[in-house]
Amino acid sequence: TKDERISAGKIAFASTCQACHQVDGKGIPGAFPPLAASDYFKGNPSKLISTVTHGLTGAITVNGKPYNGVMPKQTLSDEEIANVVTYVLNSFGNGGGEVTPSQVSAIRKTGPATAKK
Repeated sequence: TKDERISAGKIAFASTCQACHQVDGKGIPGAFPPLAASDYFKGNPSKLISTVTHGLTGAITVNGKPYNGVMPKQTLSDEEIANVVTYVLNSFGNGGGEVTPSQVSAIRKTGPATAKK
């Protein structure tokens, strides 16, 4: 269920994402962009899936602030990525949603997205 995915995603977030993006999802200004109320992936969870799956390098703007760093690809299964992305979409003031392992698998096959505002 979606609730189970969120619970599992919270655990994955704590062990994989929290060090950079912080427990509150607000990131570290100038270094790691916020996931909280993020306009970067609002309305397009595929951007978040691609970033976790393939990593991201280059300049981006999140909530009006520039970031230019490296997000390494994460060595998580499709299920784990679906869980953590679903958790992020339903936390930190984001609008909600659910991602499935099949969506992750499809994006994994398409290759990395390029950094864009």
